[in-house]
Amino acid sequence: MDERTALRTLAAELPGAGDDAAVVGAQVVTTDMLHDSTDFPAGTTRYTAGWRAVGASLSDVAAMGADATAAVAAYGAPTLDEDELRAFVGGARDVCESVGAEYVGGDLDTHDEFTVATTAIGDSEDPVLRSGASPGEVVCVTGALGRSAAGLRAFEAGDVERGNDLFRFPPRVASGVALAPYATAMMDSSDGLARSLHQLAEASDCGFAVSWDSLPVHDAVADYAAGDGDEREMAAYFGEDFELVFTVPESDLAAVRAAVPVSVTVVGDVTDDAVVADGDPVPDEGYTHASDE
Repeated sequence: MDERTALRTLAAELPGAGDDAAVVGAQVVTTDMLHDSTDFPAGTTRYTAGWRAVGASLSDVAAMGADATAAVAAYGAPTLDEDELRAFVGGARDVCESVGAEYVGGDLDTHDEFTVATTAIGDSEDPVLRSGASPGEVVCVTGALGRSAAGLRAFEAGDVERGNDLFRFPPRVASGVALAPYATAMMDSSDGLARSLHQLAEASDCGFAVSWDSLPVHDAVADYAAGDGDEREMAAYFGEDFELVFTVPESDLAAVRAAVPVSVTVVGDVTDDAVVADGDPVPDEGYTHASDE
């Protein structure tokens, strides 16, 4: 089974799952696993790995409209090198501090592949789920798309310093908290915008009509795009951007833009069915958390 099939198989066993994080009382909790072969290109520093791994879980907290409070990580590697460990913890601590959370430790073990499992928790009295979108609303994204795709291209081109910089994305916790009073449905774009739209559509029993020209594309994408259509591929399908994708009544847009500390772009409308862009079906394609081997 692929990842999504496996998750659907377990859905009946885990009725509380299905959003970016699980809701436990007034808290949300989420966990993620990243691997050297699928998530950390050659040249990724341990500092960047710590930032990115913990940041991925903080992004899930943000997607629930929750205020992140703490994170932990389980770290496994073929050898437990002191400099690498210190660098990893430094990245994990700094990304937590960037959103007002605390990195409180974790676990260590040897493993045949560098692998990190992270958990983050946050506080929310009224978390935002994926299931509240309604036709007539608009669908928006924070920030810009394609940052991680450009980062991977930078690593592949040997521009390791820029690759590491692009891979250290800012988790949108403050934006998620600001959006919580307004967003009717929300998730992060870790699987790519196209797949996120399909996931929101499935959860909310709705559709989306978006415009390709409306997508906010990260400046770095132009530096690494290979030609016609590649910028769209990097922005809409690659994933791992960790921006927020959310729906909101159009009447609340002015208030949303005033409250959210980063740019908010309307990319389309919520409809009754189907996910389309410029009138054509959008494939349910995006990032897959699995090795090609």
